[in-house]
Amino acid sequence: MRTPARFAAATAALSVAALALTACGSSATTAAGADGKGGEVVLRVPDPGNSGFLAKGKKDGSLDKALAAVHAKVVWTGSAGPFAPAAQTLNADQLDVAQGSITSAVTALAQKPGFKLFAQIAPDQAGEGILVKNGSPIKEVKDLIGKKVAVSQGSTSEYLLLKALEKNSIPVDQVQRVYLRADQTSGVFNSGQVDAWATWGTFSIPAIANTGAHFLVDGKAIGSDNYAVWAVRSAFAEQHPEVLKAFYDYLHENGAKEKADPAAYLNVFTDAGPTAISAAEQPVAVDFGKQRAVDSPIADADIARFETVAAFYAAQGVTKTKVDVKPHLIDINSLAGAAK
Repeated sequence: MRTPARFAAATAALSVAALALTACGSSATTAAGADGKGGEVVLRVPDPGNSGFLAKGKKDGSLDKALAAVHAKVVWTGSAGPFAPAAQTLNADQLDVAQGSITSAVTALAQKPGFKLFAQIAPDQAGEGILVKNGSPIKEVKDLIGKKVAVSQGSTSEYLLLKALEKNSIPVDQVQRVYLRADQTSGVFNSGQVDAWATWGTFSIPAIANTGAHFLVDGKAIGSDNYAVWAVRSAFAEQHPEVLKAFYDYLHENGAKEKADPAAYLNVFTDAGPTAISAAEQPVAVDFGKQRAVDSPIADADIARFETVAAFYAAQGVTKTKVDVKPHLIDINSLAGAAK
């Protein structure tokens, strides 16, 4: 998801993210469950890394200021990364909110979810898609027949490939899916062990900028319905709707600011090291950032597209049956603290 994660140069490994969140869970859970000391509610949010408006909100304290108006504060815990481990930590009461893709959310909702979705970011038409190396003989989607494509199972990545194959009337068994963790795929792709890579902005930006890759097809060409979504632990939403609304308002306002000037939100803490967006990557990140949508409420039109993704996953066998997304949605404008 997309995202979705504000152009971080790399994503933490799934096991590392899960362990980090678990390690932080015991002490943070006590604070959140007891509303903190002095009646102050704790909102546990994955650490935003080095880029994006949440990183800036961490650095300048603006998110804490926004939450203070509803007697709450943020605790940064673990690392922002793939939604699958985040969903597990939401379910385990070790995290309160997390961002992911609707594709990953549908997969998680097929289990026994302890979370609901409260905000959406329209599909990333520019930053996600199927990458091939410059000079590759693969010129169009039909050229993927007989080739190996790296995907992350049940996520944005697999969705993008399956959607591209469907749109081009290519049977899925004519393309070999190589299941890899997203954070482990770059080396495999660069060494030529796979012929293409279905991925999103976190990984497409460095691949395009540094390794001579380009999109065979992007999200727009694929016809992607792959929204980024924000999830909240169900119990937290029920107990602290005013805090969730304040957090959403911060997302919406500052997402718009980042879209207007993406360059100002790169390398918030450091311009060196593994989390930094390099000089070569920055023009790509800015271009994609200007085209991204802003965090917004989930409207009826969005729900219809969520259901389309759920139906597609069921038809492709990614989920056993079609997941009913509607019972797991929150109307953010109906919560306490919403404008009347």
